Amino acid sequence: MTSSSPDSPAPARERRQRVQAAETGMAVLKGLAHLGGRSSLTALSTHVAESPAKVHRYLASLMEEGLVSQDAASQHYYLGTEAIQIGLAAMRQADPIRAAEPCLIRLRESLEVTCFIAVMGNKGPTIVRFEEPGLPVTVNVRAGSVMSMLWSATGRAFLGLLDESRVVALAEQELAAATPEMRATLDATDPIGQLRREVQQARCASVKDTYLRGISAVAAPVYDYAGRVCAVLTALGATGGFDPALGGPIALAVQREAQATSTLLGARG
Repeated sequence: MTSSSPDSPAPARERRQRVQAAETGMAVLKGLAHLGGRSSLTALSTHVAESPAKVHRYLASLMEEGLVSQDAASQHYYLGTEAIQIGLAAMRQADPIRAAEPCLIRLRESLEVTCFIAVMGNKGPTIVRFEEPGLPVTVNVRAGSVMSMLWSATGRAFLGLLDESRVVALAEQELAAATPEMRATLDATDPIGQLRREVQQARCASVKDTYLRGISAVAAPVYDYAGRVCAVLTALGATGGFDPALGGPIALAVQREAQATSTLLGARG
């Protein structure tokens, strides 16, 4: 009787088949997730571009492992308890600060700008990670600094895109304490509402000499798996050499890196 060596064609072919089977199984599972976690066999088959019979076989295997379940009434398939446990474990690891680190470094090195990521704290937007280029811009902000809600790009991004009453309340408190000169830089009729609408339309925020004299900045939101703003990515520089235009290269780079961070946190779209 002749036995096959480990490198013979038959074992190699079997290994490829196992890999292909695993890839198809993962495609079916991811397809179910992309369809909202629940789907009919027909819709799922169309989504993964496989025959219903083939997808059904993989669903049966996934059901045995608790990754998929089936509704007895509708016959639709949905993510099972084991898939939920995997998702919860991934969510617990979704740290916006850690996820943003490579994006901050790319911004710093490609644009040679100061950049940071901020989260919403009790007192306002708070810087939690700060990166400076080789020739840093002198600014009086560092990790732990709390930014203005109304006059910083970071604060405006939170104000416009984080739908929480406490955010608006902080902005109202800041407006009430502002000098007439600072108030004059905002819309006279509806200062907070107008700021929010502008940011919501642009999906990012930009300032020039409003928070720190001689400093301009651009900020874009970072979203978590639930589609909620969990942080804001900001780049700033000396006004003379920093283009804060919303359609400019700096703004586009900041938005791109904020989106990359959001993707790492499980955000879609």
